[in-house]
Parts: sequence; structure tokens; C-alpha cells
Amino acid sequence: MLLELCRWVQYSPPLVAMRGSPILFPIVATIHLMGLAVVGGSVLLVDLRLLGLGLRRQPVAVLARDADRWLFRGLVVMVSTGILLFMCFATKYYYLTFFWVKMAALCAVIAFTVSVRRRIIMGHEGGVSAASGRLVALVSLALWTTVALGGRYIGFP
Repeated sequence: MLLELCRWVQYSPPLVAMRGSPILFPIVATIHLMGLAVVGGSVLLVDLRLLGLGLRRQPVAVLARDADRWLFRGLVVMVSTGILLFMCFATKYYYLTFFWVKMAALCAVIAFTVSVRRRIIMGHEGGVSAASGRLVALVSLALWTTVALGGRYIGFP
């Protein structure tokens, strides 16, 4: 059922046109990577602060509040362009383990970010231990790294 849906999407006229365009697919892929850069930058700012590796004078909650705006904007760009990229080669991705690893890590990191990470960050100044903050930062960085590497290795089936 899912494979049939992938075939139908991949061979729909708009996606065939996008794949065949010498410029459209590269533009969408570039915008996708720009979204990844925005997400990566905002995640790194906060997680490195939680690890005590920078911006020590800046309260974590304030830094996170500012960075989260960019994180979620970048995520919207990344997901929307990622859907288009997926649809262009849906049957290929259906069979790629790296694609499914990336999707699982992306779902996990989004859930982790909006629940555990946010709760720890907002409570960081009010008594949450530094060890908890470091652990959250390491888990966040590991999950985002898995998303990025999964995306990178999709090109090497």
C-alpha cells in the first residue's frame, strides 16, 4: 500500500516535471540545506550553552526563546522542502534504510525538543541541575546529527 502510494506520487506529472528540470530540483535541495543550516545553528547555540561551551553570561532560557523562533522556522522550511525532495524519488527512498533512520530520528528529535529539551531549558535557571542540561544537550546533538547524517547517506544507497 505505501509502496503504491510512493509510486503514484513519484510519477505524478508535477514531480516528473520537477525531476526533469535542470534548475527546480537543485533550487529545492538548496533551500532544504539552508533550512538545515538555520536549524543546526539554533540548536548548536542552545546546546553548546547547556554544555557550558559558550555564551555563559546569557541565560539559557532567554537564549533558547530567541533561538527557538529560528529553529521552528528552519524546521518548517526543511520539512516542506524535504517532502518535495522525497516525492521526487519516493520509491527509491522507500527501500533505503538511511531514509527511515533519518525519519525516525527526525520524529524523535522533534518530540524530544518540544517536550524534554524545552522543559529542561526553561527550568535551567530555576534549579535544574547542570548535569541534566548537559545530558539533554548531548541527546539533542546526537539526534540532530543522526538526522543530518541520515540525509547525507541517502545519496549513497
